[in-house]
Amino acid sequence: MATQSVNSKQHNNNSALLIGAGLAVASMIILPAFAMRLGLGASLTGALRIALMKASSKAVQSARLPDDKLNC
Repeated sequence: MATQSVNSKQHNNNSALLIGAGLAVASMIILPAFAMRLGLGASLTGALRIALMKASSKAVQSARLPDDKLNC
């Protein structure tokens, strides 16, 4: 039973890290390419990149926090 709990938590951590990495890649590579293709301005592109990087940071931080800290 204890090994299932550890495996479950490790799977959740890996999922959060994968989501965080995906959002970081999206904000650094994919978003600027789409913004250029769509003709978005630099300030709007920058704002979208900041939002994606904040989401990425929150996803990675949730992987490091204990379960009791997530509910606060």
